[in-house]
Amino acid sequence: MKAGFIDGVFTTGAGAEHIVQCPSTEAEIASFSGLSAAQVEDAILAARRAFDTGPWSTMPAQARAEMLGRFIAALGKRRDWLVDTIMREAGCPRATPSMSSQIDVPLGQGPEILSLFLSLPETDENPLPLASRITPYGTVIQSHRRYTPIGVVAAIAAYNFPFLTALWKIIPALVTGNTVVLRPSPLTPLSATVFAEAAAEAALPPGVLNIVVEPGVEGAQLMTTHAAVDMVAFTGSSNVGALVMAQAAPTMKRLQLELGGKSAQIFLPDSASRAAHIAASVCTAHAGQGCALGTRLFVPERAKPEVLAQIAETFSKIRVGRADDPQAQLGPVISAAQRARCERFVELAQLHGGRVAAGGKRPSHLDTGFFFEATALDVPDNANPAAQEEIFGPVVTVIGYRDLDHAVAMANDSRYGLSGYVHGQDKALALKVGLGIRSGTVNVNAGMMSSYISSGGQRMSGINRERGVEGLRLYQNMSCLNLGG
Repeated sequence: MKAGFIDGVFTTGAGAEHIVQCPSTEAEIASFSGLSAAQVEDAILAARRAFDTGPWSTMPAQARAEMLGRFIAALGKRRDWLVDTIMREAGCPRATPSMSSQIDVPLGQGPEILSLFLSLPETDENPLPLASRITPYGTVIQSHRRYTPIGVVAAIAAYNFPFLTALWKIIPALVTGNTVVLRPSPLTPLSATVFAEAAAEAALPPGVLNIVVEPGVEGAQLMTTHAAVDMVAFTGSSNVGALVMAQAAPTMKRLQLELGGKSAQIFLPDSASRAAHIAASVCTAHAGQGCALGTRLFVPERAKPEVLAQIAETFSKIRVGRADDPQAQLGPVISAAQRARCERFVELAQLHGGRVAAGGKRPSHLDTGFFFEATALDVPDNANPAAQEEIFGPVVTVIGYRDLDHAVAMANDSRYGLSGYVHGQDKALALKVGLGIRSGTVNVNAGMMSSYISSGGQRMSGINRERGVEGLRLYQNMSCLNLGG
């Protein structure tokens, strides 16, 4: 495998050996030389040249969109290969809704993002009061906001949804006129090669999109510190996001950080019976490896015993299996370290007064693979470590509330603020509860992942937003143009 696509050329790595492991079998599925730090710098400088001297940034928006339409079509032709690759490297079961979210959702959203961008004006007028439009000297002033590309974007994708998190960065950055260096997670680098193939097929100008694959972090650190990079778009943990923020600070780079979450799900008394089904959907959503998943379930205290019994029964029926098992509902987590993290938080939950209501261990029928059972933890309060820290596995905590004010207070008692959920048949009351949740997104009896709706976090869940108008404008500089006459 070629570890790089730099300045329009497929490049053999000159760095350390990169081994990719299958989470379902623990077998090695790829081995190649990753890029060296010097080669990553070559990619950054290629993107810099392509932005400063190439045609991309000055090309009419319609022309860029047409070329990117061919790029997205080239990705679509490789759908079956992508499914197989993400099944093997990310451990996502082939026959699950999660696989559709991995592949079909981003492929469908690509053209929509292009269409949305083309609907936005290149300039719009500042709302000056009429009296301010004429100066004391008789000059008539018009003031406009002008939107231009930022420059070089370092895009760093996540392992849980490698194709989706990469495409959500690539398409907005490129259609707005920027150039991109993409670094996939070292755990899931294989699916990123599809972007290089599509770029070559669509004849994107050299240097406009560069792909760098490395087994370590030296190249990633260069991407967040190099003076030739103008913006960093990163999806990953809050701890690493804080490092990215610090590394980008000396050069004042623009940031888009999609980080961790510990999202709350509040079930009104009239909807507590829904908790078991929702809990199962959380755990089976790519083995709970989703930053926006609602892993804290708040239910009325009096209903909690019944809810836990329903969850235990529901979880006992979930089929855990390899990603190539057509009957599997729950696949592996990404690595042995991630499985150990699930085990550690189950232990911590119990040490702090909780108990295992369902699951809580490795499945006995699978000797290999990084599997962990769908797990529900009955914890006494929101202070429990399992309710405060992102576990990133098929583990939910169930917490009882005295009244809805108590539920909202606990939902907001978190250093994260990525998403939130309210379930209630009393729609007016559910909306009122939802308005009390402090989070980047709040879902009341519904959820939506749309090209036209942005998402983003508050507090330790991130900075700025992806998708929607806000997610496009983020990749542009805004300046004021004042015209007198």
